[in-house]
Amino acid sequence: MLLKLAALGALGYVGYRAYEKNRLDRNGVAFADGEPSGAFRNAGAESTSSHTPMSKTDEALDETFPASDATAKY
Repeated sequence: MLLKLAALGALGYVGYRAYEKNRLDRNGVAFADGEPSGAFRNAGAESTSSHTPMSKTDEALDETFPASDATAKY
């Protein structure tokens, strides 16, 4: 009984690890496939993973990053 429980737990762990590996994007949530790896991506909806259309305001805000962030050196 204990051996069956250990085998079931190991199988569940392997399955979970495979699921997590396939679920995560290589570059992160905000990056589309084909974008260069690193901390920044190109601006625009075509460079995001969802490719959902952006409003004019969202696109303008996306294009200003990281220039709009304060440097915290007051």
